[in-house]
Amino acid sequence: MKKIIITLVLIFLLLIIFTRISFGYDSSYVWSSSDFDIIETNSSIGSSKEIENNNSLNLESGSAILIEQSTGQILYSHNIHEKLRPASVTKVMSILLIMEQIDNGSISYSDAISCSETARSMGGSQIWLDTTETLTVDEMLKAICVVSANDCVVAMAEHIAGSEEAFVQMMNDKAKELSMNDTTFKNCHGIDEDGHVTSAYDIALMSRELLSKHPNITKYTTIWMDSLRDGKSQLVNTNKLIRTYKGITGLKTGSTSLALYNLSASATRDDLSLIAVIMKAPSTKVRFAEAQKLLDYGFSKFSFKSFGNKNDIIQSVSINKGVVNNVDAILEDTCGTLIEKGKESQISQSISINDKISAPIKKGDKIGEVSFSLNDNTLSTVNLVASQNVDKISIFTMSKRIIYSWIDLLRT
Repeated sequence: MKKIIITLVLIFLLLIIFTRISFGYDSSYVWSSSDFDIIETNSSIGSSKEIENNNSLNLESGSAILIEQSTGQILYSHNIHEKLRPASVTKVMSILLIMEQIDNGSISYSDAISCSETARSMGGSQIWLDTTETLTVDEMLKAICVVSANDCVVAMAEHIAGSEEAFVQMMNDKAKELSMNDTTFKNCHGIDEDGHVTSAYDIALMSRELLSKHPNITKYTTIWMDSLRDGKSQLVNTNKLIRTYKGITGLKTGSTSLALYNLSASATRDDLSLIAVIMKAPSTKVRFAEAQKLLDYGFSKFSFKSFGNKNDIIQSVSINKGVVNNVDAILEDTCGTLIEKGKESQISQSISINDKISAPIKKGDKIGEVSFSLNDNTLSTVNLVASQNVDKISIFTMSKRIIYSWIDLLRT
C-alpha cells in the first residue's frame, strides 16, 4: 500500500513538471528607491557636447583642462582645443606605447636596450647614454618618467619600431585611434619642431588612456628621487608635485623656450581620480600652482560614487524550464559615477529583469539591467548577467530527478 501511495505522489509531481514545461511563466519587475541628483553640466571627454570655456579660476596659462579619469567627464576647460607645442609632455604617448608593448608581451622589463649614436646625441634632458652601454627597459622607463630623458626615449623607440620615424608613425596612429584630432607628432621626445602640436584636451585623452589601461606606470611616475648605474646617476623628478601634493600619481612635465611650461598632473583621493593639464604657463611656478588649483577644485567639489563591483550579486532571478528554479543576477562590470559632493544619498536605483527568462542560459548571458539616476537623469546603466549555466529541463533530467526522489522515499 505504501508503494502505491508513493507511486501516485510521483505521478502527480510528474504532471506538475510537464505542465511547467508546456506553459512556463514570465518574470518581470522593477524596483526603485528615492530620487537623486548628479552633475548635469559636464560631458565625457571625446564627446561633441563639451562644457564652455570660462576660465572662472582666472588661470594665467594659455590652455587648461580638468577631467575625472574613470568616466572622462570634463570638470573644467579653458582653450582646450588650441594647438600648442607640448614639449616633453609628448612622452606620455611614448610611454603609453612602451607600456602596451610590455603588457602584450612584445618586450619585458628586464630586456637590455642598447643606445644608438642618434639616441646618444639627442641633447636636452638626458642621462648621457653611451653607445657602449645597455640599460634594461625598467631602467629606461625610470629615466624617461623621472627626468624626461630624451636619449632613453629615442633608444626605446628604435628598439620597438626599428627607427624613431617608424615609432612616431605608431604614435600618430594611436593618436588617431584615441580621437586626438588636435595632434600631430613629429618626434617621440618633444623637442620643438614645426608642426609638432597637440592640445590640452588631447593630452588629457592620452594621459587617461595611460593611467587607466596601464596603472603600473605609477610605479615610475611617483618616484621622487632614485638612481641608476649603481648609484652613480642620481634622478630627481621634474614634477615637483610628487613631493608636495597629497594623492599625486604623476604624470609628466614639459618645457621649452617656445612651448613655455606644460604639465599633465594626476592624483587620486578617496576613489576619485583626476587629471589636470596645463599648457603654455608663463613660468614653472605658475605651471605647478595652476595644476594644483585645478586638482583642488575637483577634489573639493566632486566625489566618485561606486555602485558595485563586477560579479556582485544584485538578486536572485526565477528561470523557466530550468533544472534549477533560480539564478543569481550579477553585475557585468564595475560601475560608478562622478557626482557633486553632498548628493551621493540622492541616487536612485532601478532594476529591470528581462521577460520570459527560460533555460537554457549560459553564464554571462544578459538577463536584465540596473540603472542609477539623479533627477531623472541616468548616470550609469550596467548589464545584469547570469552567474552560472542553467540547462533546460528534459525528459531525461526530469526522469532522473523522479527516480532519485522515488529511491529516497523508498528508503524512508
